[in-house]
Amino acid sequence: MASKKARGGRLRLWVQAASAALSNGYLVGFARGNIFKGRSKAVCLPGLNCYSCPGAIGACPIGSLQAVLGHRSYQFAFYVLGFLTVVGALGGRFVCGWLCPFGLIQDLLFKIPFFKKLRKLPGDRFLKYLKYVMLVVLVILLPLYAVDFLGQGSPWFCKYVCPAGTLEGGLPLVAANSGLQAAVGWLFAWKNAILIAVIVLSLLVYRPFCRYLCPLGGIYGLFNPISLYRIRLDPAACTQCGACQKACKLDIDIFRHPGSPDCIRCGACTRACPHGAITMGITSPCKSGQNSRHCKKGDRLA
Repeated sequence: MASKKARGGRLRLWVQAASAALSNGYLVGFARGNIFKGRSKAVCLPGLNCYSCPGAIGACPIGSLQAVLGHRSYQFAFYVLGFLTVVGALGGRFVCGWLCPFGLIQDLLFKIPFFKKLRKLPGDRFLKYLKYVMLVVLVILLPLYAVDFLGQGSPWFCKYVCPAGTLEGGLPLVAANSGLQAAVGWLFAWKNAILIAVIVLSLLVYRPFCRYLCPLGGIYGLFNPISLYRIRLDPAACTQCGACQKACKLDIDIFRHPGSPDCIRCGACTRACPHGAITMGITSPCKSGQNSRHCKKGDRLA
């Protein structure tokens, strides 16, 4: 069992690293301190990956959504919303657990044995709704309605909050450009303060940004109960022993809430279940003939 857990964790780590490398494959940008402007930059990547990162070969869906909603010539982001719907419908928050570069950074920070680890922050019950506030207010409403005299809105979340943008875009660009170094002011200091806070919290609690602030995770999480690739719980095999919740770093009681919008599909619960009651994938357990009597009544799906 221990080796199975280790293999599963290593596989996810390698997939995350490969995804981060592919998403930020323009290495010349880091050396020259400029942004890649090729045709692929018009294509959204599934994870939260800053458009301004010198190595980014694609666009962040949250940044793209704000850019379209805030543009004076556009009214609706058909491509971006369609992209988010397709990705969410296919895997829910699978992207968060396996493909997001900033998720990988938080995972690595949490592995540092420096602080006593916490299962959750005080007020977690309410804090987890902050990502929806970020989504509705900063990503949608303000870019639409808080416009300048030309009718142009700003990317409020990217500009004032996003720590991924500061780490992946702001810091590398400022480090490589003397002109930008002379121009930084209070906003850059504010963004760095947010980044430092997220880094410190990532040492204490697993994925604080994903849990509490990420609007992209909020969108994908809404698809968790209905996505094609999801968690399935066999109620006949589950004894509610709590092994899945103990293994889950996000402290989700999978046996009660297999469709939790906070689940990032890391697979820890499936590897930890001693009864094989939790599966994750596309094919329903009913199709394999398992517990057909209960499947006819309907599985609890995520």
